[in-house]
Amino acid sequence: MIIDIIGDIHGYADKLAGLLTQLGYEHNGQCYEPPANHRALFIGDLIDRGSQQLRTLEIVFAMVDAGVADAVMGNHEYNALAFATLDPYKEGQYLRTHTELHFHQHEAFLKEAPFDSDSHRYWLERLYEIPLWLETDYACFVHACWDVDSMAILKPLLTPNNCLTPQALIETSQEPSVLFDALERVLKGVETPLPDGLVMVDKEGTARSRVRVRWWLDELNQKTIHEIARAPNSGLAQIPVDALAENIDFALKTNKPVFVGHYWLTGEPQLLSPQVVCIDYSAAVDSGYLTCYQLDTEKPLPLDKANFVQYHHDYS
Repeated sequence: MIIDIIGDIHGYADKLAGLLTQLGYEHNGQCYEPPANHRALFIGDLIDRGSQQLRTLEIVFAMVDAGVADAVMGNHEYNALAFATLDPYKEGQYLRTHTELHFHQHEAFLKEAPFDSDSHRYWLERLYEIPLWLETDYACFVHACWDVDSMAILKPLLTPNNCLTPQALIETSQEPSVLFDALERVLKGVETPLPDGLVMVDKEGTARSRVRVRWWLDELNQKTIHEIARAPNSGLAQIPVDALAENIDFALKTNKPVFVGHYWLTGEPQLLSPQVVCIDYSAAVDSGYLTCYQLDTEKPLPLDKANFVQYHHDYS
């Protein structure tokens, strides 16, 4: 079987429909039906940013409900649940605070599903159905990082299918905590502290004292921050070139191929490593393309960049 692994959609339903059609999927009146011997898998971040939030969810969940697709949760789905859930430990506050920044990040979704409306409540219930990760005999699928140690910490809180429960959402939202850190690893990736006194400003203007690292590289603790950081050059310019990464407690503990989204890559799709593939090529901006990796379950390895398919919406 061929698994069509599709990257972060972020509410761009037209791009999703275009990619599915390009891959040979046909709408049967209920959902996009795959060609023979194909199945779709969505790698998370279905929502936020784009102007077709509910149509995106309708396409994805119609396929999931028809048994022709799977999905894993992205940090934006998690954030949507936390944004709408009161924190029982902090009276009157939500698990994800309603700051101007957080509202702006979630504005596109709330515009189509107003807060606490019937539509909003319905789609939040559907988001609970998406597992945090999937593992099969042939591959591993997670939004940001395949960290089995963090997964082991989370597992007792989750359903048998690795889905959040309302209580799991509450407990993993409490910062600082071991559960919070484990959830952050799985849905947002591995980070390392910057040298004392240094901060980086991210694409949304937030100053950060930690930097995301390319966890798929070997010997992380023996490299400089410049060598392993997943950050723009403008941010790295503030960091001494000889500053070493320290105390990164991570190792990739699987021999299977690992598929992720999340990382806002650009350009021609490439393998991150002989074992790791990112399928997020910034579809949420005009210059980015919704991307798919076609995995043959009979021969998952070696990975091959020829298996990438991109929908070039600006050529259609």
